[in-house]
Amino acid sequence: MTGPDHSHSLARRGLFKAGLALTTAAVAATAGSAPAASAADSELPGVEAELAELERRHGARLGVYARNARTGRTVSHRAGERFAMCSTFKAFAAAAVLRDHGGCAPLDKVIHYPPHDILSNSPRTAEHVDTGMTVADLCAAAIQYSDNAAGNLLLRQIGGPAGLTGFFRSLGDRVSRLDRWETDLNTAIPGDLRDTTTPQALGRSFERLTLGRALAGADRERLVTWLKGNTTSAARFRAGLPDDWVLADKTGTGDYGTANDIGVAWTTRKTPILLTVLSTKSTREAPADDALVAEAARIAARVLAPGE
Repeated sequence: MTGPDHSHSLARRGLFKAGLALTTAAVAATAGSAPAASAADSELPGVEAELAELERRHGARLGVYARNARTGRTVSHRAGERFAMCSTFKAFAAAAVLRDHGGCAPLDKVIHYPPHDILSNSPRTAEHVDTGMTVADLCAAAIQYSDNAAGNLLLRQIGGPAGLTGFFRSLGDRVSRLDRWETDLNTAIPGDLRDTTTPQALGRSFERLTLGRALAGADRERLVTWLKGNTTSAARFRAGLPDDWVLADKTGTGDYGTANDIGVAWTTRKTPILLTVLSTKSTREAPADDALVAEAARIAARVLAPGE
């Protein structure tokens, strides 16, 4: 595990916390772009039974929250149950940096790091130990390659796991929480509340960032561009969605067969479909079930965007 950067100044952390406090009210006011559940969010009949049968066949616990952003129709299954976030947190860490990049973490700032910061699955940061990487490049590496060292380096810019939890709260998300660093946050122990979220909470927060007004327009576009360049979802959402849909997503993988994917997909008619699929199994050594995630996305896409 890579711990906090003790050389990171208290002033910088204070600046980030102050930024959170100043922006919380503004973000809450604009969060209406991803509305809370209401009568307009209609559950589609029969879909939950189909998803329950899917999880039975795969021997998993499956959480789904999907929403057609144009019609407001939703698909949900165990949407209020907690699951481990795993590397999906990296999309939100990058978003937190984007929202405050004029303060504590300018995007063109070069971050230097020692070799011992390199963890398993850190392909991009491992290539740049001698030169360091800009904050923007770390964001891209964390999202597009799920680079673990990059994820920790981003967390250092925003006050660690507690800083990311604060960012969730500023989005109006009272559920999602990050408690640990990579790679400890991937233990995904059943019943452990650390580093967990729910499909509904994570999906709504993701919608506020990618389609709503929680970020300034240019920053939102930059985040979506990074997400569109993700290289890790070929066997998950990408495998379950039509080839001509445009996908912007972030995956996460952990112990107990944890396989996650969160994203937004634009249909051929440019309709945005928000997708959050989280899954886990009962044994620690169980492999991540990509096919389960792909099939859940396929079902949600079929019922939320028929004919598209």
